[in-house]
Amino acid sequence: MPGAVLRTSAVQVEFAGKGVNLARTLAANGRPAKAVICANNRQIAEHTEVLRQAGVETHIVATDGPLRTNLTIIEADGTTTKINESGPSLRASAQEALLDAAVNHGKDAQWLVANGSLPPNTPADFYVQLANRLLRPASQLVIDTSGEALKQMVGVACAIAKPNLNELASLVEATPETVGDVVDAANQLRQHECGWGTVLVSLGAGGAVLVGERVFFGTSEACDIKNTVGAGDALLAGFLAAGARGSTALHTALAWARAAVRSANTVAPPCGNEDLAATKVTDEVPFALPVGHLLG
Repeated sequence: MPGAVLRTSAVQVEFAGKGVNLARTLAANGRPAKAVICANNRQIAEHTEVLRQAGVETHIVATDGPLRTNLTIIEADGTTTKINESGPSLRASAQEALLDAAVNHGKDAQWLVANGSLPPNTPADFYVQLANRLLRPASQLVIDTSGEALKQMVGVACAIAKPNLNELASLVEATPETVGDVVDAANQLRQHECGWGTVLVSLGAGGAVLVGERVFFGTSEACDIKNTVGAGDALLAGFLAAGARGSTALHTALAWARAAVRSANTVAPPCGNEDLAATKVTDEVPFALPVGHLLG
């Protein structure tokens, strides 16, 4: 209630953020992952120990500013409200060090995932700079960001992009009304001279559409949603873990996302048989189906 004094029934503090969420979800499901993080060394030690215990290797790029705190308010019915700090600015030297670290630590990785918003004063083409430094961005780079940082990546080679419906609409400057419109918008982004190889479009509770060499549509219903924060990160983690291609990868992605929303924690638990069984994927895409119907 705006203007009121509100009290919580419980408080939980987690070390999170998109890259951390993705790495921890991969580790929780038995997949190796490394997180490259920019952070204040005075504050980060206890958190990197948490990651180490979770099976995530980390590399820290030292910065001066404090760790940002994001507040997530989860109500009893699952309604989620987020208040995100912008975080500290990164000096030019730290930006350069972060790019170098990402390239060096990702050179032998199957996937290099660039995800999350950019710190204040970081140039909007920061991820473009990363792509330009990679030897094989078209087969290795995965992008999951929003706003101007995502727009800057249009026409820049990358293997996979994971926009949600609103982000997709902003990129093509049109609101998809049907699943067919979603596919057309994704293909528009793939057909640039240096287009995106695969576009995985998250529809939230409505499922996801995978647009690549073939098109697949999938849903994964969950009636016991506890926390939607981190669900998109789990979706992408599952997709990458299952090979990032075809119906099997989309099925795994949606099952991992279902496991995430059924957990009160931001960090998704391992995917279970119930999550896999509740997930349905088809190549018989309902192109005429209104997106609004999926979103409820």
